Amino acid sequence: MSYLQRNTPAFKRANLALFAGGFSTFAILWGTQPLLPEIADEFHVSPAMASLTQSSATIALAVGLLIAGSLSEVFGRKSIMAFSLFISSVIALFTGLSSSFELLVLSRAFQGLTLAGLPAVAMAYLGEEIEFKSLGMAMGLYISGNSIGGMTGRILSGILTDYFSWHVALAGVGALSLLASFAFLFLLPPSRHFEAKSFSLLPLIRSMGSHLKVRGLVYLFLIGFLLMSGFVSLYNYIGFELIAPPYSLSQTLVGFIFIVYIVGTFSSTWMGMLADQVGKKKILLLCLFIFLAGTVCTLHPALWIKIIGIAIFTFGFFAAHSIASSWVGLLATHDKAQASSLYLFGYYAGSSIGGTISGSFYHDSGWEGIVGMIVILGAISVVLALSLNERGNLQETN
Repeated sequence: MSYLQRNTPAFKRANLALFAGGFSTFAILWGTQPLLPEIADEFHVSPAMASLTQSSATIALAVGLLIAGSLSEVFGRKSIMAFSLFISSVIALFTGLSSSFELLVLSRAFQGLTLAGLPAVAMAYLGEEIEFKSLGMAMGLYISGNSIGGMTGRILSGILTDYFSWHVALAGVGALSLLASFAFLFLLPPSRHFEAKSFSLLPLIRSMGSHLKVRGLVYLFLIGFLLMSGFVSLYNYIGFELIAPPYSLSQTLVGFIFIVYIVGTFSSTWMGMLADQVGKKKILLLCLFIFLAGTVCTLHPALWIKIIGIAIFTFGFFAAHSIASSWVGLLATHDKAQASSLYLFGYYAGSSIGGTISGSFYHDSGWEGIVGMIVILGAISVVLALSLNERGNLQETN
């Protein structure tokens, strides 16, 4: 059976479906991020404690990725992704009813677990169904759906919070995600190259362990961990920075800061295509330097320069993530869904760990502490990327 080729109706349907699925997943996942100041104020907790409403979802997602990727090897790619989207959208509708901080954190953790199905499987689906020469573009389009979903969820929750409450905001994001889930179900072509396996725990553990023996894969997992740690750290605490003097922005305006995510939609697709043509290592390194440059720009006190810095930072992050994640699918020689799940486990573990630990940096050193932490994480990522060759293996000199 042939693979899905660029410019064919099936290729377009697959990309549109995964765009909708990524939109739904990440609108739900990141919907609470701009609300952290409101949550901290209502429940009388610190910024670092408030970030647990975000971190609980991402760490549960990280754990769920390991389970969902393996289940998809047995039950199929589309069924696991569709189930995940519908269940998490329904849960999102009820998350806004949380009456205590503890219940909100618990609800978000359960939500993160159910969200895992799509990100755990989408990259494997693309790797199996899309022709090789179009994979970078397809992966970029999928990640652009992630960025637009994350952007829309944040903006919508910010606006609804200003006009109603954060409770209404979370339910509204859930309703929008449910519509996107229906679009995914009807548009996505069924798998044609997937071969189901019987479930067996021991071979599953051995298979996961074999991925961790490939040092090139481990380096890519670490890059995902470090970049996401920095990315979430910046966006978790930029709201606290901009709501406070001298900026004193409203919740709606802070929500609209996330419109810079649109550059991530562009960069993930464009840089993914460039990586197909020029080479993944060269473009990944370029993206990492863009990521670092944007981080440093946010130190400037002028609001417009700070926002430009956030946009540059976001451009570099989504492009680097697009390249690293597609590289994992190509380097893995077997059980690609598991390899993708391990990458995303590191990615979202970075979100949870970095996003919470950075609260201490913000408390002790303000915005300069956040920037310093992100620069260190980005520099380590550059060192790891330099150690890889174009095929994803380690350089022979290492």
